Amino acid sequence: MVVGVVAGVAVAAVLVLIGLFKMMWRVAEPNEALIISGSKHKTEGLEAGMGFRIVTGRGTLVLPGVQAVRKLSLDLNETELHVDCVTHQGIPLKVRGVVIFKVGDDFVSIANAGRRFLDQQKLMSERVHNVFAGHLRSIVGGLTVEDMIRDREKLTGQTRAACGTEMEKLGLIVDSLQIHEIEDPTGYIQNLAMPHAAAVQRDARIAQAEANRLATEAEQQSYARMAEATRDSEILQAGYQAERDKAGAKARQAGPLADAAARQEVVVQETRVAELEAQRREQQLQADVRKPADAQAYEKRTMAEAERDARISAAQAKAKETELAAAAEATRVKTAAGAEAEATKARGTAMAAATRATGEAEAAAAQARGLAEAEAAKAKGLAEADAIKARAAALAENQEAVVAQQLAENWPEIVRAGASAFDSVDNMVVLNGADGMADMLTKALTMGGTGLGLARQLLASMNQNGQAVNGTSSLNGAVPPPVQKVPVDKDGG
Repeated sequence: MVVGVVAGVAVAAVLVLIGLFKMMWRVAEPNEALIISGSKHKTEGLEAGMGFRIVTGRGTLVLPGVQAVRKLSLDLNETELHVDCVTHQGIPLKVRGVVIFKVGDDFVSIANAGRRFLDQQKLMSERVHNVFAGHLRSIVGGLTVEDMIRDREKLTGQTRAACGTEMEKLGLIVDSLQIHEIEDPTGYIQNLAMPHAAAVQRDARIAQAEANRLATEAEQQSYARMAEATRDSEILQAGYQAERDKAGAKARQAGPLADAAARQEVVVQETRVAELEAQRREQQLQADVRKPADAQAYEKRTMAEAERDARISAAQAKAKETELAAAAEATRVKTAAGAEAEATKARGTAMAAATRATGEAEAAAAQARGLAEAEAAKAKGLAEADAIKARAAALAENQEAVVAQQLAENWPEIVRAGASAFDSVDNMVVLNGADGMADMLTKALTMGGTGLGLARQLLASMNQNGQAVNGTSSLNGAVPPPVQKVPVDKDGG
C-alpha cells in the first residue's frame, strides 16, 4: 500500500517536474531571437547590466513569474520607396525602388532592434522608408539627371552608405537596395533621349540605305546581264530577219519574172493570132488581153507597193519599239548605260543591215517589175504595129472587101439610121404589096445615107493615121461615126 502511494507520488512528482520544465524551457527558432528580461545577465558583446538576455538558435530555462520572454523576428522585410525628389538641376523626379532589410544576426543589432521595435515590429518598414526617403532626397539633390541615369549604382551606393549608420543604430542591416524606376513628369529624360534616338534612327536609316544601295547595285547588275542577253538575242534575231527578208525578196522577184515571161509568151501568141484575125478579133483582143493584162499589172504593182509599205512600216515600228525599249531600259538602269549603249549600237548596226538588205531586195524587185512591164509594153506595141501594118496591107490589096466588112459590122447602125426616117409617121399606106414595101425601104436607106459612102468615109479616116475620128484605134474596137440622118419626106420625094 505504502509502495503504491510512494510510486504514485513519485510519478506525480515526475509529471510535475516535466510540466515545470516545459513551462521553464524556451527554444529560439532559427529565424527569431528570444529576449529574456527580469534579471541581470551578462551577454557577450553587450555591456553588463543590460537587464535582458538574448538567446538565438538554442533553448534556455526561464523562471516563470520572475523572467519575461519575448520573441524578435529575424525574417527579411521589405519596404517600397516612393520618393519625390528634386535634382541638382532643379528637375523634379519620382524615384521608385525597394529596400530589403532585416534585424542583424549579432547580439548588438538584436539588442538595438529589441529596444526600438520589440513591441512595434509592424512599424519597422515605415521607419525604414522614412530613413531612406530622407537620405535619398538629399543624395538626389546633389546629382544630375544624367548621373542618375548613367550610374544608378552610384546612387544606390551613396544611399546605402548614408543610411548605414542610422540602420546600425536601429539594429538593422540592408540586404538589398534597388532603384526600379525614375519617373520624369516634365519629360526631361525623354527629351534627353531624343538626340540619341535620332542618332540611332539616323544610323538605322543609313544602314538601311546602304543595304538598299547594295541590293540596287546587285539588281542593276542583274538587269545589265539581262540587257546584255537581250542585246545578243536581238542581234541574232535581226541577222536572221535580214536573211529571211533577203530570201523573201528573191522569192518575190522570181514570181514577177515568171509572170512577165508567161505574159510575154501569151502576148506573142496573141499577136500571131491577131495577125490572122486582126479585124474580127480586135474588140475581143482588147477585152481579153489588154484590160486583164493592165488589171493584173496594176494588181501586181499595187501588191508590190503594199508589201513595200508594210515592210517599211514594220521596220519603222520595229525601230520605234526598239527605241522606246532602249529609252525605258536606259531610264530604269542607269548603271547599265554602257551596256545599253553597246546594245543600241548593235541594234542600229543590225537595223541598218536589215534596211540595206530590204532596200536592195525592193530595188531588185522594182527593177524586175520594170523589166517585165517594159517587155510587156514592147510586145503589145509590136503586136499593135503588126496589126496596123496588116490592116494597111489588106486595105491596099482589097479596099472593097474591107469596106464590105465595115458595112457588115456597122449594118445595124445603118438600118437604125434608115428607120429613124419613119419616127414622125403616124399612119402609112403601102401600095403594090411587097414591091411597094421594098421600094419604100430602099428610099429610106438612100435618104439615111448609103453604105458605100459610109465605108469610104471610114476608109479615108483610116488612111490618114490609122485611127477613127474620135481618136481611138479602129483595131481597138472603136465605134465608127454615126450615119447622118436625113429627114424623110412624107411624099416620098
